[in-house]
Amino acid sequence: MWIVHIPVVEDRTGIGHALLGWLLLLLGAGALGGMQIAGRLTDRVGARVVVPLSAALCSAALVLPGVATDAWTLGAALALLGVGNGALDVAMNAHAVQVERGYRRPVMSAFHATFSLGGVLAALAGAGTLGWGWSPAATLGGVALAGVAAAALTAPALLRREAPRDVPVAARRTRTPRRIWMMAVLALMVMLSEGVANDWSALHLRDGLDASAATAALAYGAFATAMTIGRLLADRVAARFGPVAVLRYGAATAALGGTVAALSPWVPSALAGWALFGAGLSGCVPQLFSAAGHHDQDAVGANVSRVAGLGYLGMLAGPAVIGPLTHVMPLSLTFFLPVALCAIAAAAAGILRPPPSPA
Repeated sequence: MWIVHIPVVEDRTGIGHALLGWLLLLLGAGALGGMQIAGRLTDRVGARVVVPLSAALCSAALVLPGVATDAWTLGAALALLGVGNGALDVAMNAHAVQVERGYRRPVMSAFHATFSLGGVLAALAGAGTLGWGWSPAATLGGVALAGVAAAALTAPALLRREAPRDVPVAARRTRTPRRIWMMAVLALMVMLSEGVANDWSALHLRDGLDASAATAALAYGAFATAMTIGRLLADRVAARFGPVAVLRYGAATAALGGTVAALSPWVPSALAGWALFGAGLSGCVPQLFSAAGHHDQDAVGANVSRVAGLGYLGMLAGPAVIGPLTHVMPLSLTFFLPVALCAIAAAAAGILRPPPSPA
């Protein structure tokens, strides 16, 4: 919902695009910090406690950018919003791992699909309230109240913390396993690719293929729609073929879609490429988060926070990396960076294979 109001808030606070870019980094920094805090806290007290608290914080902080009056207050508001958003992201995914363990089948992608649907609904609602002349403070304030209420009402339905395993102190890990860091690097690659599509797909059609603004907007629409549909189906695919297959063939499909989009001289085939890119990426991040959460029952939050944190860094870095590359090559050729990263992710998908149980 905040994203829809960025232009209005930018005008009211009197900042330019360059300063806004720096302030958005505070949002990212806050999110990274919130993820690490929530990871450890979730392992200590359980997602049942951390999810509603972080949801209430994120919801309450949402109204702050709407009432910011200058760069200083907007920066503080975005940093606090980032902390709440990052904490909620990790806590919700940790709880989803717990739900998955209870169901004994993959459900993580379905949770991520509802996130995608929520983004679409927020964009539509925000566009509607702006059209009605509502101020950002009014819209964001209403959403904040709804979020706090939802956090309070849903808290009792969350699962209680699982009892820690009886593991000798000497056998407990104090450092993040190498396997988790490898998953985190793959998450960075995949989410960097997703970030490129989010920010550059429409510009690709407009500037590279001379499409109208309305037609260019369909590029992100094709990507996001295919990703949402893919996530609704990915759990069934994972249940039948396993997470390794979802990541391997999903990332390979994304690489193919990115190649089609980059090389296409026609708008329809470029749209098909972006749709294929979204469909391929749809199941990758949920499988990485799920595998990280299932790696160690007593460190679900910490492990998810590592993978989510590095992945989020990739999401922020992707769009920023493409910009400078356009000074030395056409925009379409820069898309071979995410294509290459998707190919690497496909080749390294075996990391999701569960390690052998100790004898």
